[in-house]
Amino acid sequence: MAYKAIVVVLSTKGAKGERVDLVGPAVSERLLQAGYVTAPTIIVTDDRALIVETLVNLVDSQGLDLVLTSGGTGLSPSDVTPEATLEVVDRVIPGLAEAMRAAGRAITPHADLSRAVAGQRRQSLIINLPGSPKGALENLDILLPSLIHALDKIKGDPRDCAR
Repeated sequence: MAYKAIVVVLSTKGAKGERVDLVGPAVSERLLQAGYVTAPTIIVTDDRALIVETLVNLVDSQGLDLVLTSGGTGLSPSDVTPEATLEVVDRVIPGLAEAMRAAGRAITPHADLSRAVAGQRRQSLIINLPGSPKGALENLDILLPSLIHALDKIKGDPRDCAR
């Protein structure tokens, strides 16, 4: 079964048409290569209430299995993606964000400044990625080996988690 995924780019400039989105196409292509079915990327302003509404809709109404956000995980006043994500997830999955930061630390010390989170809402995963195409792909590559297994387990796969 191919899981359905979407990339949500969180960028006020992008939503206003003032910046060309390069993250959505890059991440969507990587997801397609990994066997996911991808929905068209959406771009949302850096507004916490709108982010919450978007995430809830994508999981609860549209039934997407994997929602990857891009952007809004840093220290700028407008960076509210982690707070919005925490507002909608039922369970936090800290190991995913920890893995991204740990791997990123080998590339740049700025990885430690990421406030990205990952969690489960219903039977879906929501994961915050960085806002740059390079950072988003590097982080996604860290997670891809475990995401199918995570989604299988969330959806009730009874098999043991043997190596």
